[in-house]
Amino acid sequence: MNILVTGGAGYIGSHMLRYLLRHDLRPVVLDNLVYGHRASLPEKTRFYRGDIADQKLTARIIQKEKITAVMHFSAYAYVGESVENPRKYYENNFSKTQKLLDTLLDNNVSYFIFSSTCATYGASYNASAGASYNTSAGASYNAPDAEKLHENLPQNPINPYGFTKLAVEKMLADYSRAYGLRYAALRYFNAAGADDAGAVGEAHTPETHLIPLALQSILRPARQLKIFGTDYPTPDGTCVRDYVHVYDLAAAHLQALDYILKNKTSDCFNLGSENGYSVREIIRACEKVSGRRVNFQEAGRRAGDPAYLVADSGKAKKILNWQARYDLEKIIATAWQWEQNRRY
Repeated sequence: MNILVTGGAGYIGSHMLRYLLRHDLRPVVLDNLVYGHRASLPEKTRFYRGDIADQKLTARIIQKEKITAVMHFSAYAYVGESVENPRKYYENNFSKTQKLLDTLLDNNVSYFIFSSTCATYGASYNASAGASYNTSAGASYNAPDAEKLHENLPQNPINPYGFTKLAVEKMLADYSRAYGLRYAALRYFNAAGADDAGAVGEAHTPETHLIPLALQSILRPARQLKIFGTDYPTPDGTCVRDYVHVYDLAAAHLQALDYILKNKTSDCFNLGSENGYSVREIIRACEKVSGRRVNFQEAGRRAGDPAYLVADSGKAKKILNWQARYDLEKIIATAWQWEQNRRY
């Protein structure tokens, strides 16, 4: 099977390529290299540099490479930037994805795996106890009435990044009903970790993810880690997140593709470890793995950050037979190996 991987030179996409190759599948990459890295691609990968909104190019790739399905990783994903510049996010994450979908339909490609996000939910933190917090607009927001997020909860994003991903999910549902597109929307929690052999890992510019920033502060103390917010309604006052290894996410993509191919259906799935860790807990775990101290300082809250996001991944376990296999220490160990030896 030939699979078009948009954003395949990015963090998650480059791991997906390796996972597909290990399973004797043939990935074809479309990436504009705005954030991706050519060096992250496996040798002999079929690569096209271009934009997903370039419909002529995409159609040519589909026809030439005999594409059967698409895994779509091409998106902007900085929450704070989305608050400051929503126009950029609606254009790239939504409008360009619509052009991609239209190109697929026009070229008889009917299977689509979408890289979505838990940010479509908004937040969750023991709402039965009356927990609430302030959004970036300053309004009080009550979290959904569940500590772990499951797929039946209302989706109420609190930042433009989350809204753009939800808008694509809505579009996918409409396209599925009207045109027979079969899709799986995979709502990631916090992707983390690196290739076990150290071939690829996180290399964002700028880097905003907690684990690489904590590890970089160890290796380069001038890069001090900032804890954004210490007054959230969480046990230690810092944000709580669910971390899932990038290869666990890759496995879910392939399992989801197999599911929609066999069942000719569409669905949405949460992907997380179902364990929540605060910022302070992640810092301590990084110190344990590295044997060194994280250099950090406390700062004010960052716009658009929910207090608590932890997955209920029961649906993916039941329907896809998926299971997160990397625990937190292993996730950080792979990231630490990458940070010490990274090539780009």
